[in-house]
Amino acid sequence: MKLDPQIAGMIAELDSGFPPVHTMTGAQARAIIRSRLVVPDEPEPIAEILDELVPGPGGDIPVRIYRPAGDELPVLIYAHGGGFVFCDLDSHDGLCRSIANSTPAVVVSVGYRLAPEHPWPAAAEDVYTVADLAANGMFGGDRGRLVVGGDSAGGNLAAVTALMSRDRGGPELAAQLLIYPVIAADFTTESYRLFGHGYYNPKPAMQWYWDQYVPSPADRTHPYAGPLHADLRGLPPVVMVVAGHDPFRDEALAYASALRSAAVPVTLLQFDGGIHGFMSMPTLDIARDARRRVGVLLRSVLGSADG
Repeated sequence: MKLDPQIAGMIAELDSGFPPVHTMTGAQARAIIRSRLVVPDEPEPIAEILDELVPGPGGDIPVRIYRPAGDELPVLIYAHGGGFVFCDLDSHDGLCRSIANSTPAVVVSVGYRLAPEHPWPAAAEDVYTVADLAANGMFGGDRGRLVVGGDSAGGNLAAVTALMSRDRGGPELAAQLLIYPVIAADFTTESYRLFGHGYYNPKPAMQWYWDQYVPSPADRTHPYAGPLHADLRGLPPVVMVVAGHDPFRDEALAYASALRSAAVPVTLLQFDGGIHGFMSMPTLDIARDARRRVGVLLRSVLGSADG
């Protein structure tokens, strides 16, 4: 298993440039990550984008709605990555545009509350709330084809939202999109040993993210914090992206296996040459391929509006 050639050519620079967030406060890490954001001169066009505020359990939740051309499109509630601590609607704007166009679907990106100021389960409750609003028609689209999705920490929040939706009797979800998700606070896996240093997202940062979001280790085995500990029966089908050179690889694969054991359909897209976060690097061929294939698979799982 080798790194993608384009990633191999930049991995040393990526890794050395990753800020030591584990030495910072949440606010400091957020500021430095935000300062590194590069907005493209010509973002991928889409028919309509709206920024709105919707009511949430801790106050108004910012959302950004991406609406491609077309009628009765599925609706994807999307939770961005960022270790539960940083990133925002702007950091994942390009990825959301791409998924909205490639599926196509109405994508609702959620500006959920961030840790450590808002620890677990605040972020998950925000994403769940937006999914519930979508099921009640707030964002239009086909409410019968409602999806929750996210990358990294956002993949955790999407998986948890699916569990909450099942446990609370709604909203009814048609699918989950989990992109290299954070599934369990286990730093002893083989993929952590292999890729916890030198592959852009170091193990100390991963441990720090959990410390910010779920400060009590006892809470990390709660199903709404670590979904690998949940009863997974009765969940909607999953499209999962796994990167081969990712500390989270093994927990994602374990989750895919556990879902299948619970009779949940799983479509696994494994990019052995990828690193954590590669789909947010649009200059990479592997990222563009992954975005395209995610759209194809979501279309297949969701089917047409008329069934």
